[in-house]
This record gives sequence, C-alpha cells and structure tokens, in this order.
Amino acid sequence: MTQQEALTILQTGANVFLTGEPGAGKSHTINMYTRWLREHGIEPAITASTGIAATHIGGMTIHSWAGIGIKRSLSAYDLDRIASTEHVVKRIRRTNILIIDEVSMLSPDTLSMVDAVCREVLSSSKAFGGMQVVFVGDFFQLPPIVRRDEQPDPQDFQSDLLLEEGKPIAQFAYDSEAWLRANPVVCYLTEQHRQDDPAFLSVLSAIRRNMFDETHMAHINGRITTVEKAPTTAPKLFSHNADVDRINEHTLGGLSGSPKSFVMASSGAPHIVAALKKSCLSPEALFLKVGASVMFTKNNPKEGYVNGTLGTVQTFNSFNGYPTVVTRTGRAIEVEPAEWSVEEGGRIRARITQLPLRLAWAITVHKSQGMSMDEAVMDLRQVFEYGQGYVALSRVRRLAGLYLIGYNQRTFEVHPEVLLRDEQFRESSEAAAEAFAKLGATELQLMHDNFIKASGGQVAPLDEGKTRASAPERAQQGGRLALLREKYPNAYRPWSEEDDEKLKELFDGGSTPAILQKEFGRQKGSIHARLVKLGLIEDDAS
Repeated sequence: MTQQEALTILQTGANVFLTGEPGAGKSHTINMYTRWLREHGIEPAITASTGIAATHIGGMTIHSWAGIGIKRSLSAYDLDRIASTEHVVKRIRRTNILIIDEVSMLSPDTLSMVDAVCREVLSSSKAFGGMQVVFVGDFFQLPPIVRRDEQPDPQDFQSDLLLEEGKPIAQFAYDSEAWLRANPVVCYLTEQHRQDDPAFLSVLSAIRRNMFDETHMAHINGRITTVEKAPTTAPKLFSHNADVDRINEHTLGGLSGSPKSFVMASSGAPHIVAALKKSCLSPEALFLKVGASVMFTKNNPKEGYVNGTLGTVQTFNSFNGYPTVVTRTGRAIEVEPAEWSVEEGGRIRARITQLPLRLAWAITVHKSQGMSMDEAVMDLRQVFEYGQGYVALSRVRRLAGLYLIGYNQRTFEVHPEVLLRDEQFRESSEAAAEAFAKLGATELQLMHDNFIKASGGQVAPLDEGKTRASAPERAQQGGRLALLREKYPNAYRPWSEEDDEKLKELFDGGSTPAILQKEFGRQKGSIHARLVKLGLIEDDAS
C-alpha cells in the first residue's frame, strides 16, 4: 500500500494499524494525516508507548494521556478514580482521534487498560469509546520489555513460542481484546524511503519473510570485515552495553586533552526519574573532548538535527561551556541542554535535562531503534533476541554502509509468531487497498467530509477571497495556514489546558525561554505572550 492510499483510508475515520518495513514512511504518513486534521481545525491526541518515543513525535506517553501512569493492571476502584479525574476526563472527551506510536512496545494489558478508561469516560461500549484510534508500529522491531519475574521458564514449554494450554501467551498488543474490538484496517506500507540498494532490500525482506538463503548470506558475508579495517568514523553497534562502554571510553581516552563533563539534572518522582534515565539515549554523565564522535539523541529539525544525526565535537563555548558539533553534512550546531519528561495527571511527574548527545563510536542495538545511518560497524556475534539482528541491519541505508565484524544464527531470525501474523497483516492490507480502490472519488470525499464534521472540524478552508483582516485571520485561511505551518507547525494554534499547566510547571522550575521554545515548538513571541496571559511575567509594554 502506498502512503497516499493509507492517508485516504485514515481520512475516512476508520481505525487503522499503520505498519511497514523500516523506512517505509510510517512517520511521514502520520505527519501528513496530522497536518490534514489541523488544517480542518481538528487536534489529534498524539501519544507513544514510551517517554523517549513520545518526545520524538512531540506528544505524551499513552500511559499519561489515559491517566494509568505506571500501573500494570486496573481494579474497579482504579478505573472509577481515573474516570472521575477532571483533567483526564476533559482530555479524553475532547479527543476524537487517538494516535499511538511504537505500538509494538505496548503490552496487551496496557492497551486494554487504555481502552477501558476511554470506554468508561465516554460511557460507550465501543472500542476506545468510539474515537478513531490509529496504531503505528512494526512488530518485527524489538518487543515489549518483560520483567524477569514475568518471564516464563523456557523449559516449561516445548517450542520457542510461549504456550499456555496450547495457545500462545498474549505478549503483543495485537493479542489484546482492545485490539480485536477496534478491528483496525491494516495499512501495510510497501514503499521504501530509507534503503535504496536493491540487493540490501532483498536481504532485509528475506529476513522479514523467513526466506533467508545462501544468496542473501553471500551478500552478508561480502560485508564481513575486521575492527582494524572498519572505518573509524562509523558508529559501532553491539548487542550488549559492556562492549559499547568499553569502546567509547577507550576511544575517548585516546584523544588529547582533559574531558569536559555534563551531568544530567533531574527532578520529580524518584522511580519515574529512574525509568527516564534508563530509557534516555543520553547518559547521566556525558564526557566529551574536542574530536569526540557524537550522535544526537533527540529530534529537533529546526536546529538541524534528528535522533541519529552524527557529528564531531569541534569546540566548546567559552561562556557556557556547551559544545559545538559539526555534522557529517558540515553544519555547525551549538548544542544546548534538552529536556525529557513524563506527564501524569496533567502535570509533569518527572523530568531529566541533558545535552541531546552521546558518544557515537559505539551504541547498543536497542538504543539504535528508530535511527537511520549512512554507515555502521556491527558486531552481532552475541545477538540474543528475536528481531535484534534485523533492527541492527535495517539501520543503514545500503549494503555499502554495512561493516560486519561477525554474527550468530539468531541474527537472521525473527519472532515466529510475528512472522505468522505479518502474513495476515499483508493480506488484510491488500484486501483493504482493493476495497477502497473501488470507491469513487465522490464517495470518498463524502466520507472524508462526514468524518471532519463528526470530529467537530471545518470541512472547507476559509474562503481565500475574504477581505484582508488581521494577520491571524489571514493566516487561518486554509491554504495559507498550511503553508505557514510547513515552516512553523504551531502557528496560531490554541493553547490547551495541559499546555498551560506544563508551561507553568516548566517556568516555575527555572526553564529558560530557549528551552520553553524547544519544548513547545513555538516562537519566542508566543511563549512570552502566554507567560503574560498566565500572569507569570509582566508585560514589557505595560
């Protein structure tokens, strides 16, 4: 299915599972859909399965959005309490479209809890209370983290599949009753926008379809090298943290001069802070020197970097000590601290602040998920989890960018249960594409218009021929607003109650205007005006 076909289906209001191989354009399709909704005056709820993933998409965790926090189950009392919490009720009642990114990392129980809260708040037996829900992700990526005390003993089972009374134990989001009730239309994107090497694409597709053979192995073996022969500037991927730390510390120590240290600041509930630190790509204590190879750990296109952008430390600012990093494209970026936070109950429960950097001579496969690299050196000899090798290999864009130190058999294996389910997803997607292709343009447009109306949006943009009025009024005229938001995504967008609460908390916590601008994705004037509106600062003009 193409991105445009998926977008057309999303615009009908149907529940959707948007999936596809790495680089197929899932994020781009969601960005197009979100832009379309906002052009028609509809604000979707954008969430993700983890706090770090949420910061990448400018949203919040699904746990915070639904008010379930860190709970692993909901009692009747819990459900009643959450459904009586004013800010949660307001948030859910004004939501017509719920987007959940990285759904592959959500457990079935968590998805069911979100569904239960939505149905309770909206007094509806429909899935998620009747709102449109959009699941985004790829189940061939790394699975949900299972606590050791929840992990079954493999010796109790007769195969690699976790079995209970002859049936697989529910371990993926699609196993939940909530998923079944939502019955999403599967939109399996088949275009490829990351890899542009046919031979390499055939290798990745073969792993994904369990059709890896001698021909594909020959391509892999053709990229075998040694540590001495591998490019020193390319990041190295390992399956274990110990190898990553050893390489980074040894290489940094080989550079001249004393290292400069940057210590992570934190505040909030200790257990949530601990979870944030564990999942954050930037380390608690970051040591840098001029010449250090680094990788950006957060998305900030406005400043010229995304999660995975590589560069080298060129110098340090004599005033604030922050490093200037020159990227592979030659752009010099003075890097300032960024914030990662977890919201719950309409307020920030915990936050950490650190430079959005990490040493990039080496990185774990788990930390690399979501990144896109031109080249990488990989040691996959100790891969231990289904999909781990596939995630690593799919980080690079072409075979020529792959330098492989070694591998084991698990490198080319994916989860057998996901493999079976993936075939069903592909078939469902093909059937959906055929069904929607039979609908005429007029019928589809009517479905789109009805969905916009049902969501409280404006079917058509304002008349372009209207008399010129104030700048905001002119900007809000359909096409112009779209063009403006291409450059400034939050132009003239109203502030929500959650935005105000978050702004107050960050301001009271000492966040600088620069940090507030980055956190909310708004211009300096917008932040200043809102602080005045909330009575947090004096109006300069008064």
